[in-house]
Amino acid sequence: MQAGYPVTQATVSRDIRELNLMKVSTGSGKQKYAAAAEPHKDLSKYIRVFRDGFRSMDMAQNILVIKTISGMAMAVAAALDAMECHEIVGSIAGDDTVMCAVRTVDETTALMMRLRKLVNSPL
Repeated sequence: MQAGYPVTQATVSRDIRELNLMKVSTGSGKQKYAAAAEPHKDLSKYIRVFRDGFRSMDMAQNILVIKTISGMAMAVAAALDAMECHEIVGSIAGDDTVMCAVRTVDETTALMMRLRKLVNSPL
């Protein structure tokens, strides 16, 4: 708001992510945002990890629960993070379960359909 633009922190964070910016150190010990070195990442390895660990999923309102092979929940959650599913606000992983907080019930349903297609389609 200092420059005259009303904006929320969530909007700024989303814009930073969409612009593929990352924090880097300057020579003076401060940090600044700069374009990431990898503008387009290969998602195939993340999709493979998701597919290899995935067992099932279900929803409870706007919470998406993904069951994984034992020991794979953290890898599946990391793969979801890398795939930048904008519907997911945050996720936590245990041994064989990932719980994702999704913005709305409708987005949870849409995300589930997209992930089902991902699991069932050839890589």
